[in-house]
Amino acid sequence: MPNPLRVASPPPRPLLIFDGGCGFCRRWVARWQRAVGDAVDYRPFQDDEVKSKYPEIPRADLEKAIHLVSPDGSVCRGAEAAFRSLAAGGAERWMLWAYAHLPGFAPVSEFLYGQVASHREFLSKLDRFFLVPVTDQPQQVWVRFAFLRGLALIYLIAFVSLREQVDGLIGSQGIVPAAVLMSRLQNAVTTQHIGLERFHLVPTLAWFDSSDAALHRQCDAGITLSVLLLMGFAPALTTFLLWLIYLSLSSIASPFLNFQWDILLLETGFLAIFLAPLQWRERPRSQPPPSRLVLWLLRWLIFRLMFESAWVKLASKDPMWSQFTALRVHFETQPLPTWIGWYAHQLPHAVQSVCVFLMFVIELAFPFLVFAGRKPRFIAAAGFVLLQVVILLTGNYTFFNWLTILLCLPLLDDRALQRFLPKRFRGPLPRPAGARWHWAITAPLTAGTLFLTVLVFVWRESVVRDMPDSLVSVLVWTDPFRTFNNYGLFRTMTPTRPEIIVQGSNDGQTWQDYEFKYKPGDLKRPPAFVAPYQPRLDWQMWFAALGSPQQNIWFLSFEKRLLENSPSVTALLARNPFPQTPPKYIRSELYEYHFTDPATRRATGDWWRRDYLGAYLSQLSLANFTAPKPQ
Repeated sequence: MPNPLRVASPPPRPLLIFDGGCGFCRRWVARWQRAVGDAVDYRPFQDDEVKSKYPEIPRADLEKAIHLVSPDGSVCRGAEAAFRSLAAGGAERWMLWAYAHLPGFAPVSEFLYGQVASHREFLSKLDRFFLVPVTDQPQQVWVRFAFLRGLALIYLIAFVSLREQVDGLIGSQGIVPAAVLMSRLQNAVTTQHIGLERFHLVPTLAWFDSSDAALHRQCDAGITLSVLLLMGFAPALTTFLLWLIYLSLSSIASPFLNFQWDILLLETGFLAIFLAPLQWRERPRSQPPPSRLVLWLLRWLIFRLMFESAWVKLASKDPMWSQFTALRVHFETQPLPTWIGWYAHQLPHAVQSVCVFLMFVIELAFPFLVFAGRKPRFIAAAGFVLLQVVILLTGNYTFFNWLTILLCLPLLDDRALQRFLPKRFRGPLPRPAGARWHWAITAPLTAGTLFLTVLVFVWRESVVRDMPDSLVSVLVWTDPFRTFNNYGLFRTMTPTRPEIIVQGSNDGQTWQDYEFKYKPGDLKRPPAFVAPYQPRLDWQMWFAALGSPQQNIWFLSFEKRLLENSPSVTALLARNPFPQTPPKYIRSELYEYHFTDPATRRATGDWWRRDYLGAYLSQLSLANFTAPKPQ
């Protein structure tokens, strides 16, 4: 309800009246003053001038809430006064808009304001501990600068890695040719008379051209744009184009670009578009600060990534997680362990159980520190980084760990970051006016992202069993963009490690092994460090071993390419035993691999031992593959 109170002697500009005897109030008014500048004046109600000039406002009301006196003589109080004072200086205008237009926002805001006002003494103690001092308000200009540089490096790694493998994975002579997929999709589109909607159903540039040269051009464009972003050229435009190209390739490269770090890169890259400054050349000393809403969306992302990783483990009810025994098998059964993982596997079970417990503390409790204040955010960032460092030392998870560490940067501020920068970059930066993302864009972006990410989590984790069809249709519509996701690796543990050994033969009697570059094969070859590069075929072989050939149709195509000695596919391998002419037959055997113990490794030099399980796919020749149907 509007406040009918008016004053007879209005001030020349908005005047915020507060309790000068309350330290909590003084600190928050000082923060608002830094955000708003000279657009609003501030006076404690204990001031004699306030008492004499505005007798219409009862002192009892002034003791309970802040009041804003406008130049037209109108008076508002509480949450409305806070929102109007911020909006007067151009800060957080979306709050005032929401207060005036969103149903329920005003009464909820006033209720929360009343609770804060009633518990100021207690909240003042929390404020002094958790929040930054008023005289040293945080900036995130250098944080944004560092974040965009880190994102550019990760995009560069992703595109360079894919460029090297794209021919063997989805090239015309690759395992799952993109041209074949696009031909089928084009026929389906023509049959159903679908026009531009095809770019929504499968958002890819391959609709224009799916040739090998076109795939190379997309990878090369991604590499070039990554370098441009690294150099600070048109950061908003380059982040958009990087997101678009990575989405384009991900949409046609299933199952090889369907990992959690691929969708995490897409979501991070999408938010980075609105974090990036609107400049043709990024200059931290001549740009306005980043949108606080987008910073909080990035914090929301790291919260979800960590919390959901713990949630899926607990929700699965896998006894290995609930009994803290998962690390007894994890180091040897993860897709691509490192040699440090071999040593970690030898640790006493009690130590491994403690490590699982600490992991749950970091993934389950630390995420809530993201929303608790400056110092708790630093603690959360330290915990997340420590966990990621341990993971990347013991296993190869491509750029996933580095991207997660990068997402910890928005938890910091310039003051914390500048400790690691040269002296000339230290000290507060000016806050110049300039082009920036308008709140009319960032506010709907924030609301939509929060809504969709919560909805995705509720739907995919079956938190709500019967979701309305209207909400499901929203998720179905946004799903092709792979940008609003839920996360959680190793929902259930794989207690054993089956490995596929692919073999070729010319007579059906003598068989020779194909050796992969990084996945286990040769018992004497130590597990290697390969991240942040991702050998996507090696990774996919881990998943194939956990299922059947019928569940991994791409594997049949892979064997067919080996029978043809496709150069682009054999280039993905470490050793092709048939370099001149292809084999006549091919088969795949299944073994169960285990790490050796220290005594065995000293005696034999073997890092692995294995037991034969049986055939994964029986002997095949090219005659077993039917000719493709004419298009």
